[in-house]
Amino acid sequence: MPTAYDVPQDILIRRLAEHLRTVAQISPPTWSPFVKTSSHAERPPQDRDWWHKRCASLLRKVYLHGPIGLSELEAAYGGRTSVGYSKAHHRDAGGVSIRKPLQQLEAAGLVTKKANNGRVLTSKGTSLVDKVSSEIFKGLAKEQPELARYL
Repeated sequence: MPTAYDVPQDILIRRLAEHLRTVAQISPPTWSPFVKTSSHAERPPQDRDWWHKRCASLLRKVYLHGPIGLSELEAAYGGRTSVGYSKAHHRDAGGVSIRKPLQQLEAAGLVTKKANNGRVLTSKGTSLVDKVSSEIFKGLAKEQPELARYL
């Protein structure tokens, strides 16, 4: 059975975001159109659906690297910032743009906290990611028949 390791990440995140739009517990807060996601970002995200894509991306990251903590996710979503006259420095992402989506994923029953180790996917979350990955892989196998032998 194909997993998140076997499909392109951009397609997986887009399809997971489409699915997460239908989940009642996951909805962008009122401040989400106006907030920067990190101190290294100059502006808020241009994509109006960035909240659901962030939730889907977090779901994929927890699937691949779980158990994973908030500080590791902040470092992963951070980026480079210019300091002017000296070398650029890394800045971690803002905690609220990671913590709130994780809390919503927990409320939906897709992610859970593991005692002092970080967050991991529940069986419901794992089956969702595997189901979407399988659908994507089947679509890719129709386009590229040489992939059909891996089904």
